[in-house]
Amino acid sequence: MKNSIIIGIAGGSASGKTSISRQVYEFFKGSHTTCIIKQDDYYKDQSHLSFEERVKTNYDHPFAFDNDLLVEQLKQLKEGKSISKPTYDYTQHTRSDVVETITPRDVYMLEGLFVLYDEKIRDLCDILVFVDTDADIRFIRRLKRDIEERGRSIDSVCNQYLETVRPMHEQFVEPSKKYAHIIIPEGGNNTVAIDLLITKISSVIDAKE
Repeated sequence: MKNSIIIGIAGGSASGKTSISRQVYEFFKGSHTTCIIKQDDYYKDQSHLSFEERVKTNYDHPFAFDNDLLVEQLKQLKEGKSISKPTYDYTQHTRSDVVETITPRDVYMLEGLFVLYDEKIRDLCDILVFVDTDADIRFIRRLKRDIEERGRSIDSVCNQYLETVRPMHEQFVEPSKKYAHIIIPEGGNNTVAIDLLITKISSVIDAKE
């Protein structure tokens, strides 16, 4: 589907990117084929490293991502081609053996920390969104998520936040907000902003049809 559009959704860790993506997905799934692509799945393969070495990786730095592969596959999707998307294993800190086939869709939602940071990714997106949520709320959400869903300990989450998450957010993620077409405060709870985003997406879809 060469008239497909890509919505880039960026923001700090646990800001509400996934929540917004899911709400947009639910709105359009009845009328258009949609898909959510997580930038996290494009973390670099670290299977050649020991588990102890993988743990030391700074996963909140742009260099942790295989953006060349992401850009290549986004271009393929724009051309109406299917891709074999990698997936990431958070418990093993490396790319998993599972590959997900993504077939051509009308709307792709690309969400991740550095979607707005990389110019090559920005250029492939039709709409750029930044989810702007207070740091304390993001930390509480991240703490709960990483313990319940990713098997982390309280100490490891807190140490990672102080050593890499917060400084990398301030250095790379927050400054990328200036590239956003739409800024959504408070993430998935901001229904008015999400409604406006859906209206904008609809207008872009209509213009391409």
